[in-house]
Amino acid sequence: MTDTATDFSLDTASVLASASHGESIEAKSPWTLAWRRLRRNRVALFFLAVFLIIVVGCALAPVYANHVAGTNPYRNHVADTVLKDGKPVDVVSKGGIKIVNGQTQFTPAGKPIGPCLWRCGGKYVLGADNNGRDVAVRLLYGGINSLKVGFGSAFICVAFAVILSLLAGYYGGWIDWIISRVFDVIWAFPVILLAIAVGTALSINGFHHFGIDLEAGSLWIPTLIIGFALVPYIARPLRGQILSIRQKEFVEASVAQGAGAPRIMFFEILPNVLSTVLVFFALTIANNIIFEAGLSYLGAGVQLPEPSWGNLIAEGQDRITTAPWLSIVPGLAMVLTVLSLNVFGDGLRDALDPRAKVKIQ
Repeated sequence: MTDTATDFSLDTASVLASASHGESIEAKSPWTLAWRRLRRNRVALFFLAVFLIIVVGCALAPVYANHVAGTNPYRNHVADTVLKDGKPVDVVSKGGIKIVNGQTQFTPAGKPIGPCLWRCGGKYVLGADNNGRDVAVRLLYGGINSLKVGFGSAFICVAFAVILSLLAGYYGGWIDWIISRVFDVIWAFPVILLAIAVGTALSINGFHHFGIDLEAGSLWIPTLIIGFALVPYIARPLRGQILSIRQKEFVEASVAQGAGAPRIMFFEILPNVLSTVLVFFALTIANNIIFEAGLSYLGAGVQLPEPSWGNLIAEGQDRITTAPWLSIVPGLAMVLTVLSLNVFGDGLRDALDPRAKVKIQ
């Protein structure tokens, strides 16, 4: 018998028994089997750990700002100095003329100090921006805002998508027709242009209607815009899956036993699409972080002086040749966050799919 890798289906009893060293696999829940599959995917678990490290790092932003950097994300330090290798250095250079090796050189006015790493006593580790604000502090606080918008909009998007798809898929008829046409109307607009238009309008005066008061600059504005704009992109595939489940025998049995529509939708149908919902939620967070960054870059998302990875990139674009870290650092943070979420989301999808195939030694 060779020990070469062979393809097996993880939902078969023989493979699960061999993986469990002969112990019984009876009465194992689908979630237990999914966890077994996910544990084998070390790449997905690694990127989940990377994402958790990013989240914890951003959550500790106040600790770093108050006890290490000694500043906050809004305070300007244009005229300040910092000790670099024990010598006072301007946080933002004043410009002027310098004589270097007998040659006259012009120093650009307002050039911020570059990354100090360990040489400034924990301050300006990633340098300063044009206003003398600590880039590392603004990066961490910008991560908090980007993650808030990403998680919040993903939750709103998935929650409304689940409710609307359950109503459309279970009842059908005119309810399905109305919900589907609403999806068509939203889908007819280019989603990024729709979000820019609404975000720009609300970023000026806020929203003060129907008993809702959202001030201009509130994080709720990009969160709600992104959340509602992407509902059809999740609700449509869920609706198709629910339409299929609606015809299953266990649903007909529940109807025959006199179960009400809410019970059937939320206790019979929803558990059967919950794995899809979880995968959508993980991937939607990543998508919405990019979406928020795009809106903030264009001025229709998180409003200054509140930092986000998107507007940090926009602020640094004018200095991309002289101070490239202003745009590169938040860009790398966003790429790493989105990459880790996407890889973990793919691994989660494979783990929750009982028909998944893996290599088993």
